[in-house]
Amino acid sequence: MKKLNGSQMISEALKHEGVSVVFGYPGGAALNIYDETYKQEYFTHILTRHEQAALHAADGYARVSGEVGVAFVTSGPGFTNAITGLATAYADSIPLVLISGQVGLPLIGTDAFQEIDAVGISRPCVKHNFLVKSIEELPLILKQAFYIARSGRPGPVHVDIPKDVTAAVGDFIYPSEIKMQTYKPNIKGHPNQIKKACEAILSSKKPIAYIGGGAVSSGASDEIRKFIQTTQIPAVETLMALGVLTSVNPLNLAMVGMHGSYAANMALSEADLIICLGARFDDRVTGKLSEFAKNAKIIHIDIDPSSIGKIVSVDYPIVGDLKNVMIEINDRLEISGDPFATWREQIEIYKKLHPLSYKDSDEVLKPQWVIEKMGQMLPKESIIATDVGQHQMWVAQFFPFNRPRQLLTSGGLGTMGYGLPAAMGAAWASDAPVIAVSGDGGFLMNIQELMTLVANKKRVINIILNNNFLGMVRQWQTFFYDERYSNTDLSIQPDFVKICEGFGGKGFVATTKAEFESALAAALECESVSVIEVKIDRFENVLPMVPAGAAIYNMILE
Repeated sequence: MKKLNGSQMISEALKHEGVSVVFGYPGGAALNIYDETYKQEYFTHILTRHEQAALHAADGYARVSGEVGVAFVTSGPGFTNAITGLATAYADSIPLVLISGQVGLPLIGTDAFQEIDAVGISRPCVKHNFLVKSIEELPLILKQAFYIARSGRPGPVHVDIPKDVTAAVGDFIYPSEIKMQTYKPNIKGHPNQIKKACEAILSSKKPIAYIGGGAVSSGASDEIRKFIQTTQIPAVETLMALGVLTSVNPLNLAMVGMHGSYAANMALSEADLIICLGARFDDRVTGKLSEFAKNAKIIHIDIDPSSIGKIVSVDYPIVGDLKNVMIEINDRLEISGDPFATWREQIEIYKKLHPLSYKDSDEVLKPQWVIEKMGQMLPKESIIATDVGQHQMWVAQFFPFNRPRQLLTSGGLGTMGYGLPAAMGAAWASDAPVIAVSGDGGFLMNIQELMTLVANKKRVINIILNNNFLGMVRQWQTFFYDERYSNTDLSIQPDFVKICEGFGGKGFVATTKAEFESALAAALECESVSVIEVKIDRFENVLPMVPAGAAIYNMILE
């Protein structure tokens, strides 16, 4: 039986879990962990320049790789800095394990230096958390943390380890398998419910597939594509599901919700059957609940039973892993003829009536044109990360996503500052080109991670759509606050090119179409991190837009 100290146990556990990259930032309570990290050869540790960025990087790594992302932080402010990253991952069901150092056990509760109730703070932001109270329980807790993070509905797990536990010596008994009495995700859907769902599909006249982020988590894209192709049922995607269907699929009505396409929102509103595939009926999709899909029966497939019936009443609940359930539905469902042709013809009218479009200009750069040009110029294997704001929605509307795990974005929490560090995490998960699209406001929130990228010789192309505004807030102020631009005008901004070059990267400015094309081509050839500052139309709006509290069929179109 192997005798190890607590820090060695952490390294060994990461080895057993196949972890190859850890993001983090050291400090006093984590010194033992970091001393062992220096000695071990199992994983690479990436020193970020802020704890929030470490969590976002682990998050981006997890989204691209499909593996559990891992981060280390110290106690007190090190941990509190990480909370936003935990909450972001929790909102989007991303598997993470955060290991935080804590003051020694005798000091807990004494207001010691850099002491904070970490598990108390993290509880609402994680799937589960642990305070390790002895060396004997550490191996099992680490195993449980990874199991909980990746199984069922994925999510972040927090393990808080006092400094004396990381120094203590004990027996390292690491289970190969684990069973938890209180945690047993249901993987297989109930056969009778699946049968009823298939019958409902066959009897419907105007069905719509409503695809959410669970389709990505479960790896169900191939099964969903088969289902859509076989049945010829139109589909809409949430922000988190973009890429599950190809953007060129005529049955893909594009993104649904507050900034969704007119066709997607109208189809969801008029459907007589909604087939919800791993989505959670978020308020940005449903709009005014009393007006949402009033004539529709609802099939809801989700591995998380607490999500089913939480927002809207469901007629056919199916608890199970989406991939497994879709395999069953595809095997069982037999469509004869083309029963939904008339329904698709109706939707085609909506597509033609108000397609996703914009008024282009040769005088000022339009952000939609920039995103379209990116889609044309970037290699197909490229990974796109976004920050949060107008640029995020323009990317969602106009970039041709064609595979799952291609888009990294903060959907549920809407975290500004997410884009750059998430892209950084992606750069360790894939050799494909990684492009981070940010606004001029959000980019400044974690700009320090340019240093991390330079120090590690990682390439990320940062495209800043600079309108010298907090654009999305400004848009709301334009429509709903009589153009009172309270604290959204960012006319005074730094020289982003010089800042990037100060870190050791390469900077470009684009004010015309030709300059942007030239800058992007040069950035793709650049061996270091790069920034392209794109000066866009200051008052361009993201449309369509559903006002807060309105029904999703009541869209502002121009």
